[in-house]
Amino acid sequence: MLDSHTISIVRSTLPLLAATGPKLTVHFYERMFRHNPELKETFNMSNQRDGSQPESLFNAICAYGANIDNLAVLLPAVEKIAQKHASVGIRPEQYQIVGTHLLATLEEMLNPGAEVLEAWGKAYDVLAQIFINREGEIYHESAIQPGGWEGTRAFRIVAKTPRSSLITSFELEPQDGNPIESYRPGQYISVWIKPAGFIHREIRQYSLTRAPNGKTYRIAVKREDEGKVSGWLHQQAQPGDIVQLSAPCGDFFMDVAPEIPVTLISAGVGQTPMLAMLNTLAASQHTGQVNWFHSAKNQSVHAFNDEVAQAGARLAHFYQHVWYSDPAAADSNYDSKGLMDLVNQKSHFSDPQTQFYLCGPVGFMQFVASQLMQLDVDPKRIHYECFGPHKIL
Repeated sequence: MLDSHTISIVRSTLPLLAATGPKLTVHFYERMFRHNPELKETFNMSNQRDGSQPESLFNAICAYGANIDNLAVLLPAVEKIAQKHASVGIRPEQYQIVGTHLLATLEEMLNPGAEVLEAWGKAYDVLAQIFINREGEIYHESAIQPGGWEGTRAFRIVAKTPRSSLITSFELEPQDGNPIESYRPGQYISVWIKPAGFIHREIRQYSLTRAPNGKTYRIAVKREDEGKVSGWLHQQAQPGDIVQLSAPCGDFFMDVAPEIPVTLISAGVGQTPMLAMLNTLAASQHTGQVNWFHSAKNQSVHAFNDEVAQAGARLAHFYQHVWYSDPAAADSNYDSKGLMDLVNQKSHFSDPQTQFYLCGPVGFMQFVASQLMQLDVDPKRIHYECFGPHKIL
């Protein structure tokens, strides 16, 4: 626990941090990678280049400082970050490296004096220990599961299937032929690769897209214009190739009683965790209402339409509605043109017990969440996942 004097000093520095903005964390990452370039094998450097990771870390630091005397408020954010850290294999000793460069950054950019640096050092040590403890629990929980493991495990690509002009699915089986760990629908795995031509090892998270079967995992990958890993998977990877995977992780997952209504809302490749949820509901013969609301640009980029229909046919109460923002003249697999409009669909989720699961671009999820709250949906019933650094809707 931190003493009141330390808490007071940390909180007194918040206006200075706010005035400095994310350039503080940009400096931190540049410094850390300069002194410890081996960490480029762990961090997603694409998120460094576009500024999303420095912004996310800056927001986290400010949130920690503002709630330093009430850490319980931060536990949901801690869990989300700890799950992501576990998926990329963060180890306790790396927290010392991060702490060293964080304090050095504060000194170099703000020159706040020894007392402030000491206070932030104490505050960082408390938070680091919280993460170390939780991540240790995640590693242990995974390792003791049937089919579980710690670290990475070799998997073979056994199927590569185009699902749209942008999305391809990959089925992966363990090279050792042994069973694999189960997962909760909505969770993800990390793919670790360093093929010829890659300067650094790259790690990316991809949602698991179907109900667990104990034998293989399936992911679906959108080809990004500047995507190093997605480009390799789409253009070079072939059945028979070996990739390394970490065990399933993630705090975004569906956990509902059989009679609870569920509404799954997605846009683009955001449908991938929803597919696992839908297939799990179908496999368990869910008795509550299930709604599938999806938005895509047009039919050429709309993936898994047939699979959704097949899963829906196995459910007692299923309804779907698809929006295309820019349909081609020949497109037919959609119900409405334009942006997703949930006001006209509210009769399908009027039950106050309905749980809502969202995934897609942040702007899309903000748009959807705003509609739901205008319809008096309790925010506690709205669950969402961001691909990449987390953002608050």
